Amino acid sequence: MTDPTGERLMTIGDVARASGLSAKALRLYDDSGLLVPVDVDPVTGYRRYAVDQLDRARLVARLRLAGVPLARIRVVADLVERAPRAAAAELTSYWRQVEADTASAGALVADVVAALSTEEHPMTPTHGTTSLTHPRAAARDGIGARRTQEDAVLVGDGVYAVADGIGEAADGLSAVVVARLAEVERTGDPVAALDAAVTAAAALVAERYADRPGAGCTLTAVVVTGDQAVLAHVGDSRAHLVRDGRLERLTRDHTVVQTLVDEGRLTAEEARLDERRVQLNRAIAVDGAYQPDLGVHALRPGDRVVLTTDGVHGRLAPAVLADLLVAGTGPDEVAAAVEAAVLEAGADDNYAVVVVDV
Repeated sequence: MTDPTGERLMTIGDVARASGLSAKALRLYDDSGLLVPVDVDPVTGYRRYAVDQLDRARLVARLRLAGVPLARIRVVADLVERAPRAAAAELTSYWRQVEADTASAGALVADVVAALSTEEHPMTPTHGTTSLTHPRAAARDGIGARRTQEDAVLVGDGVYAVADGIGEAADGLSAVVVARLAEVERTGDPVAALDAAVTAAAALVAERYADRPGAGCTLTAVVVTGDQAVLAHVGDSRAHLVRDGRLERLTRDHTVVQTLVDEGRLTAEEARLDERRVQLNRAIAVDGAYQPDLGVHALRPGDRVVLTTDGVHGRLAPAVLADLLVAGTGPDEVAAAVEAAVLEAGADDNYAVVVVDV
């Protein structure tokens, strides 16, 4: 189709495919005035865009993924059309302020962490003086429809983990990582010990897989010690806690889109529509940011801790997975039921699950 001047117009579907923005996102940016189509059908409301609007759409897509606020994007996009150097200066100024704000916040957080690390405040048990030292655990993992198995599990003496290999060159990398986690130091500060074990695993990956850029894995690990679960997590594998018949997720996915949503720089609607929502920004990799999230969670008798890779939670609906995990059967039966559900759902990916009852 062309406009009255003879210029060819692009459909909203054409622009979506060419820019990386979904049709719903394009409608959202039309409503906000950021990317207004040149023609809207008065009957159907169907939007059409000029070919020269495609560059603006691509710019919007890239800057939103970087977390630039919509108001700032509008300023930059308007400048690009008449003064590209001014647009570059605007973006440079924005990012320098982000870096300065981050550095200031980092210094404040570091001071608080240092103060807290010198204090000893034992977690108060909610169940008397019981020490939960003999958890029962089971695991299941499988290759699914993939050619190789790049998911790995660890069920050790109070140490449990799942890892999901990334990239075609991973070639057993996840198994190397969970094997190193089994050597976590069991005396002293368990949080520091688990953090150090992840660092050691990352160093091992950097050494063994130096010639395989892009190879890496996710990792979610838990050490059950006394009446606590100490957690280390990097990537989009997950840890869950079942207590009193209810399921709680203990980790957040390390994706660019999720971070932007958490910080309020991307709307939930934009995130849901963004095809890049599964791209990781943290993983144990040769050239990646491996530092894990750390957590300490009080445990009670009857609690269940479950670790899954995305071959499980990415394939089963949340309600289905919750029903399986809160079942009153033992760890082996629960793990087997999860595996059966994944296989029934098609198992198009490697999968792994670890179930720990305390």
